[in-house]
Amino acid sequence: MAGALGLTLLLLLATVILVSVYTDAGFSPDGTTPASASNDRVPEKVRDGGPVIDLTGGGEVRTYGMPARTIALTFDDGPDPQWTPKILDVLAKHRTPATFFVVGSQVARHPSITERIAREGHELGGHTFTHPDLAELPEWRREMENSQTQLAIANATGRSTRLMRPPYSSFADALTDKDWQTVQAVGAQGYLTVLDTMDSEDWKRPGADAIVRNLTPKGNEGQIVLLHDAGGDRAQTVAALDRLIPILQQRGYRFSTVSAAIGGQANPAAGSDAVWRGRTLVWTVRISDAVLNLLWVLLITAGGLIVIRTLILFLFAWRHSRHRHGPDWSWGLPVNTPVTIVVPAYNEEMTIGPAVRSLARSVHPGVEVLVVDDGSTDGTADAVREIGLKNVRIVRIPNGGKANALNAGVRLSRNELIVMVDADTVVEAEAVHRLVQPFADPRVGAVAGNVKVGNRRGLIGKWQHIEYVIGFNLDRRLYDTFGCIPTIPGALGAFRRAALTETGGLSTDTLAEDTDLTIAIHRAGWRVVFEESARAYTEAPATVKQLWRQRYRWSYGTMQSMWKHRGAVTDRGASGRFGRRGLLFIALFSVLLPLLAPLIDLMAVYGLLFLDREITLIGWLAMLVVQALTAVLAFRLDREPLRPLWTLPLQQIVYRQVMYLVLLHSALAAVTGRRLKWQTIHRTGDLSSAPVAGR
Repeated sequence: MAGALGLTLLLLLATVILVSVYTDAGFSPDGTTPASASNDRVPEKVRDGGPVIDLTGGGEVRTYGMPARTIALTFDDGPDPQWTPKILDVLAKHRTPATFFVVGSQVARHPSITERIAREGHELGGHTFTHPDLAELPEWRREMENSQTQLAIANATGRSTRLMRPPYSSFADALTDKDWQTVQAVGAQGYLTVLDTMDSEDWKRPGADAIVRNLTPKGNEGQIVLLHDAGGDRAQTVAALDRLIPILQQRGYRFSTVSAAIGGQANPAAGSDAVWRGRTLVWTVRISDAVLNLLWVLLITAGGLIVIRTLILFLFAWRHSRHRHGPDWSWGLPVNTPVTIVVPAYNEEMTIGPAVRSLARSVHPGVEVLVVDDGSTDGTADAVREIGLKNVRIVRIPNGGKANALNAGVRLSRNELIVMVDADTVVEAEAVHRLVQPFADPRVGAVAGNVKVGNRRGLIGKWQHIEYVIGFNLDRRLYDTFGCIPTIPGALGAFRRAALTETGGLSTDTLAEDTDLTIAIHRAGWRVVFEESARAYTEAPATVKQLWRQRYRWSYGTMQSMWKHRGAVTDRGASGRFGRRGLLFIALFSVLLPLLAPLIDLMAVYGLLFLDREITLIGWLAMLVVQALTAVLAFRLDREPLRPLWTLPLQQIVYRQVMYLVLLHSALAAVTGRRLKWQTIHRTGDLSSAPVAGR
């Protein structure tokens, strides 16, 4: 269900973006410089005729010009929320009618301005829905451009239009053969094509004086003049219009709409079906605009979170590392208390041997390894017995899940310090000893080890290695600084028995039992710290399918744990401090940021296809540089060679997308209330990158 819902949301998002791309298509101003292309097919009657071309009567061609001393002011590319009202104010001031050739997508966004145009006695003509060059479009697209503009006008005014001005059209004597095909297509759809006879060239912004000169007739002939009420800064147009109208009125010119001048009606009432269809179209545009605007806001939020996280990481993680490696740093007196290492195992025949041997040979004194066989159906128990080490024992219990196995191991353990290690993990000889040193501080209730990927041979292994070093261990340094480590990793973690007893041990309420337990320990008032020198090597999933299953469980379980402990936000004392600090960090950097991060790639693709490619590429590369700097810092602090980082760009393009989908899938599963079962991972026993794997 969650997968289907996720796919549906992605398809809806893609549809919304496509609608926004369509309605936001950028365009150049409508110049009227005569073209040099062939015009052999344009009838001489049209080339030498008036600027209004009528092909609605079948094969008959009729053209109309303006009566003498008659001016039709026409405005293209609007309505615009800033400039169209200013132009309407000037026209109202001088009681001058005009014709507005509107872009349908703009009408859909600004219906009230369109309604004002009609209400104040001006007429409306179509200028297509997205302002494309109609001559370059197939017939079906031409029809759609004009019909959608009609619907938008019908929604805004309750009227239709019989006038049409193709974008980038020119004077009648400058029509090319391609232009003529467009005029014929427009006429076949029932429109009068309205060209112009004088171009203000206001789209060049030559100054108000130049615009007035360009629109001042030399003789007494009537004119259809071209201006713009959108497409850029139209302050010069407004100023020139306020001066031009009185000048021409004083010279005896009268102003008229195009249709009134030729004795026609441009805006008859629209049918009720057109009004309703127009309303649907307008809401589609509005919703797509709102979603795209939201995406931009979320993109800025994601970028801000990335920058903030990076700055915090560089400042606090670096300081954390320098502090821990300083000459005066110490947890206190050496801790040599005996330790019980609990290893839960279910069908781990392939990995249990190396894991137990590495643990049993730890340099810490008094190590007891307790393997809890959770009802395995393979040779896990036999593999442990074959090891034959005195400090290793195994108990078998009915299958009840990892949390139940760990709780059983804690009950059967003989010591106050308990280390929990996954059955697919091997540790360095000094790891356990180093891991328990923070218990010199009686306030420490749990310690997180430094878990690394043991199988790094393939790309998936390298990518997870990078993720572990950056996303897990570097973040733990940050969380350690603020006292809010959210997870003691199941691969290597240590606990005081008192802390486990006080919190009730591991719970089966969530799929992230380690995160659930860690938060509970915080809320109980214990300190949780990170010991970076205690290193373990775990087998990461080797296939995309296995990786998906593991991360799906982790993400889902983390969200379950946050929800379970949501009451900490309003608590007092230690619980409240963690709730208002730790849960905020988890929500921002472990849930919200990963959920928003895909927008960086999504909007990068959007920008490369539809916006300024150079700026988009620079922005995306800047984010990659931030990731690379963070990676170098993390690898240096973890004393790891930088060689695997050559795969980082490819990780951002491929691996990161998989993690996005996993998190989205998990979030949808959590929202829909789906219950997710434990996901077992197939193990191969490959721990080739672990230095102790062969012991």
